[in-house]
Amino acid sequence: MENVGFIGLGRMGKSMASNLAKKGFSLVVHDIVEAPVKALVELGAKAAATPADVASQCSIVATMLPASKEVEETLFGPDGAMAHAKPGTLFLEMSTVDPATSDRLHDEAAKRQLMAVDAPVGRLAIHADRGECLFMVGATPANLERVMPLLRAMGTTIHHCGAGGTGMRMKLVNNYLAIILCQLNAEALSLSQRFGLDLVRTLEVLYGTTATNGQLRLNWPNKVLAGDTSPGFTVDLAHKDLSLIVQAANAARVPVPVAAAAREAFSMARSRGYGQIDFSGMVDVLCDIAQIERPRLPAGWTPPG
Repeated sequence: MENVGFIGLGRMGKSMASNLAKKGFSLVVHDIVEAPVKALVELGAKAAATPADVASQCSIVATMLPASKEVEETLFGPDGAMAHAKPGTLFLEMSTVDPATSDRLHDEAAKRQLMAVDAPVGRLAIHADRGECLFMVGATPANLERVMPLLRAMGTTIHHCGAGGTGMRMKLVNNYLAIILCQLNAEALSLSQRFGLDLVRTLEVLYGTTATNGQLRLNWPNKVLAGDTSPGFTVDLAHKDLSLIVQAANAARVPVPVAAAAREAFSMARSRGYGQIDFSGMVDVLCDIAQIERPRLPAGWTPPG
């Protein structure tokens, strides 16, 4: 079995690394925060002081970091992980970043006799807790086969999207729709609240027409509409992803006016202190601004059908 390094033990990364440790992988971990490192050590992992220390000990190095800046600092600098990796080391990059950063990952790996896979994560933190992540993978078939045991230990659904860089681009397309739907649902239910419509009846109507969507049917009844805005995917992260989407679309000369408008709505929410709530909580943001009662379902309610 290969020694696996894992850099980035945030809300998602800690759960993903924990699943690897629990399933018997030889694991070396690093994070700038001490507490999650200690938690992984208790599960049998070994702590490393720096990303370079991780790379020097491991043949596969996984990263799950906040943004492009952290990925570039961790991997590409003179003291970064790639500079200290042995030839043949594979870098499994799972963060949500600018496609240009994913492209650089593959380019730098090729220059250094290393290998690379971009495999950004779909679904939410609760799915990571249960080992039910979805991965969108950009890789050669051989590199995908090499990381497949790790992906299967952390997730249940793996989509090979094509060559290097396609996984990240697919993630932006997916998140575009997922985040936009949250904003649309928030506006629609705020309007429903202002109209004085019964929430249960509103949902029954929406679920029976083409207006329905996965966020409204699958996620919202368990999150904001149940009064739970603890973060599975925060407003801050949604804003970050919308910014990446707009930036990447501009670079590709594709107009995305809806994404730009939604980004400003999420920016407004962040400016008012809502950045760390779940992104489904955008409906609470709009209702609070408009001084409307927040929509909540009765206890025990489940979607019809």
